[in-house]
Amino acid sequence: MYTRLCILFLFFCPLTVGEDEITDPSEKLTDPEETTKPLEIDASRFFTDTLITGQDSVVKCKARVHESREAARTRGLDHGVNPSVGLGAALVIFLLVGVFAAIIAQGFQKVRKNVYHDADNLDTAFDAGGSVSIGLTATTIVSQWTWSATLLQSTTVASKFGISGPYWYAGGATIQIIIFSILSIMLKTRAPGAKTFLQVIKARFGKVTHLIFCTYAFFTNLVVMMSLTVAGTAVLNSLVSDLSPEAASMLLAVVIGGYTLIGGLGATFYVSYFNTMLIFILILILVVEVFHNPFNNPENPFGSAEAVYDFIACWKSQDEGNRGGSYLTFYSSGGLIFGVINIVGNFGSVFCDQAYWQSSVAAKPLQGVWGFIFGGLAWFAIPFTLATTMGLAYLGLSSAQGAPLLSDDDISKGLAAPLVAQKLLGTTGEYAMLLLILMAVMSTGSAEVIAVASIIIYDVYQTYVFPFNKDLKDGQCILCSKYLRGKGKISEDLCTCTSANNCEECKVDIIKRLKNKKAMKPHLTCSIHGEYKEYQESLLNYKNWCIVITTFFTIPLCLFCWALNLNLAWTYYFTGILISCSVVPIGLSIIWARATATGMIAGVLGGCVMGIISWLSYASTLPGGLSSEYFVKNSGAEIPMLIGNLVSIIVGAVASILVSFCTRWRMSKEDEDAEWNKTRDIDNPLSPWVQVYKEELNLEEGGNFHARPTLEVVIRKFRPAKLTAIGAAIVFSVLFVVIWPGSMLSIDVLDLHGFQVWTHISRIWAYAAAAFIIIIPFYQEVRAIIQQVKSNRENPPNPTLCLDPPRNEASHDDSFIRMSFDRNNDPSESLKNRSKGQINDGYQKTIQDSAL
Repeated sequence: MYTRLCILFLFFCPLTVGEDEITDPSEKLTDPEETTKPLEIDASRFFTDTLITGQDSVVKCKARVHESREAARTRGLDHGVNPSVGLGAALVIFLLVGVFAAIIAQGFQKVRKNVYHDADNLDTAFDAGGSVSIGLTATTIVSQWTWSATLLQSTTVASKFGISGPYWYAGGATIQIIIFSILSIMLKTRAPGAKTFLQVIKARFGKVTHLIFCTYAFFTNLVVMMSLTVAGTAVLNSLVSDLSPEAASMLLAVVIGGYTLIGGLGATFYVSYFNTMLIFILILILVVEVFHNPFNNPENPFGSAEAVYDFIACWKSQDEGNRGGSYLTFYSSGGLIFGVINIVGNFGSVFCDQAYWQSSVAAKPLQGVWGFIFGGLAWFAIPFTLATTMGLAYLGLSSAQGAPLLSDDDISKGLAAPLVAQKLLGTTGEYAMLLLILMAVMSTGSAEVIAVASIIIYDVYQTYVFPFNKDLKDGQCILCSKYLRGKGKISEDLCTCTSANNCEECKVDIIKRLKNKKAMKPHLTCSIHGEYKEYQESLLNYKNWCIVITTFFTIPLCLFCWALNLNLAWTYYFTGILISCSVVPIGLSIIWARATATGMIAGVLGGCVMGIISWLSYASTLPGGLSSEYFVKNSGAEIPMLIGNLVSIIVGAVASILVSFCTRWRMSKEDEDAEWNKTRDIDNPLSPWVQVYKEELNLEEGGNFHARPTLEVVIRKFRPAKLTAIGAAIVFSVLFVVIWPGSMLSIDVLDLHGFQVWTHISRIWAYAAAAFIIIIPFYQEVRAIIQQVKSNRENPPNPTLCLDPPRNEASHDDSFIRMSFDRNNDPSESLKNRSKGQINDGYQKTIQDSAL
């Protein structure tokens, strides 16, 4: 506790130092007056007096369009976002949000400690007890996948390509989440004890491959944090007066790191719920304002889908690929190119991001699968509805004054959404956008910080820097260095370490610590588990420092992007080139036994190198080449980015498969079993995966921590979850990539009726998703807590009996090492006793085989 307080003090020290920068506008990287001065924009490129219908007939624009444009010419044209939010008000918002998040995080800690009796150990900090409900899993996925880019870049592509932009952003980034549910259940089947996907890479392919993929995992988190901070700082800088980029990035770092440090991964689940709920509420407020204008705001020229249609239909698209120059068509080459880039890049952002693997580990198998499916479908509503509303509203507002409200550079920075909020809702809209961006940055940023910390602890520090047993070989027990199992080994050479739940010495240690009231805990004396438990406690302290260092690193990262003038669109497009080469190799490591280390390395390095070469080669052919003046513009163009993304993922896939075949052409059933035994050996002896999943596998607890069922038993038990994941992935991938876009191609340009149907679909989806996200997680969590409290009253704690408390099935609580409860009066025990000998199919056989 004292360590955390000291670290929190360090968080707020830089904020105090940064006040000098805030109060000195001369030191800002960007002068706020530059945003308010008139922009030189050629309005004739967009202006038209006739409806763009895609037909030969000429129809004049509605009277409301002409009247609005005439009024705009009379009062003067508007340009840019005015930074009108006071610095003091913005700081108060940051402070209140940070305090609220810290309170929720502390509340989560109290619930887990006093209701579920979780231990404050390393695994609980990184997997939240391993039994998160469907609703909270879905909410967390929505929160993690809602980058600030989701709110800003989706509106940007809507303002560029029209109705196709929001769809390709939403559909092109939803299928990855649903497909990831397959990897989620495969990880629990092939490597149930793994906490990171990199542990699987290490177990199967060795040190070199592991370090390469660690690098790519860090790259992924780096790019995600880059997108978050660039977008967040741009919006804060545009809306808040006298706020420098340095101060903005520092404020974001403090909010992200503060509550993450207090509650670990578990706190992010609770805070994510409130963040996501608030995001949906704010989005619905903006939707109601644009399409209904309930308060008759004179600054709002809309109020209905028909009014929005009238203004957009009289505004020409500057994308030559849009059929007829209309924003109301799916025939948009620019939108399609963006869709392909979006699909490819987001596969890398999901598959190679430890944050999503962590959410998978935190839930039970079937709950995790449904959590990813519902999370993906609920998330679809955010970019689809928000961008359809805000992006089209931006086009309508520009049409209403007869001139664009933003320059192309400002649109690329993601300022379309803040501008619409400011124009339509005034001060309320500005605060709404500040909260939206703050919620998005805080939720995703905290997940990324936890992901980086878990990689550092599990895959770097624990593996290479300070391993508990540096001479440990594959298949050996980390506690006693004896082999866990294996043919040809005599019984004396095999591990006989008891499970921590059945260890009498551990019970004595727990009682000593319960009686101790001092700040310093007594040393553990258990001859089997004592040293390893203290080692894990030391790692828990390192986790706190990892969170601090990672969070502080976001500040120079953000300023680096500002110095290079990298905008949101550039960083978003570049993601796929850098990391999509790892998508197929990562999938193969979990699914395909024949994959080899050589194939994995060839795929990830070959794909990345070829993707970068092809990207820069094409960009160099554009006017200006790759000179410093034109580098960001030419390298950020859509065609070079498209080529780089496609080459990266295709070469990565082909190289990994072909090289694996060449280096391992044939593989027997015994070889396959031996390969997956490497991943099944990934385990924590203090919380073995058999203990975590014993209810799902329908098992009795064995005497040794490494006694486990056969792979065939695990596959059979998890088959329903696997079939659910595969079925959902196929159905929704076909729906979002083939059926829905194909049906839209049957319509040339949307007429008024078609536009009304389109906007109604977006709004209905948002209302349904908001209802699910707000109601289901809250109901499930409250119900689980109430039932656990009732269970605690019926079975009072008695730490002298055993280490594992009874689990309320409704709460699905399978946390690792806890205070114990008296099971003698548990009615569920009679059912277990009656079916004893029948529920352990394949389990006892494995225990016998371990002695062979």
